[in-house]
Amino acid sequence: MRVGVAADHGGFELKGQMLEELKAAGYEIVDYGAPEYDAADDYPDFVVPLARAVARGEVDRGLAICGSGVGASVAANKVRGVRAALITDAFSAHQGVEDDDMNIMCLGGRVTCYALAWDLIRTFLQARYKGAARFQRRLDKVAALERA
Repeated sequence: MRVGVAADHGGFELKGQMLEELKAAGYEIVDYGAPEYDAADDYPDFVVPLARAVARGEVDRGLAICGSGVGASVAANKVRGVRAALITDAFSAHQGVEDDDMNIMCLGGRVTCYALAWDLIRTFLQARYKGAARFQRRLDKVAALERA
């Protein structure tokens, strides 16, 4: 699985730690930045290219990390075809994929510890969309909003 990862300064440290774990677990990684720590950088500069890559199918899933995870979620969801959410628990990490076909998981680098982040990422990446009629009906409604 190809996984895209992006973080601003608020998620930079956690991103570095998670990149090591992802590589060790055998995932193919595409790093959308930030390439170095810069306290003045802005999350949309890294999250939007990641979100566009997910929407185009260049990567299978995305991980977006900023200080709280909120800004990354807001920015990612502005890209048509992206279904991103700030995740803080394991249930939401798999349910978001299984029911809502979430394709970007957002984390808060300042509020999510290393061990929890890695657990959430593994859960997110191992989950699969169920595709039940009720889930697809809901996603079709969301896609219609993107076209409006």
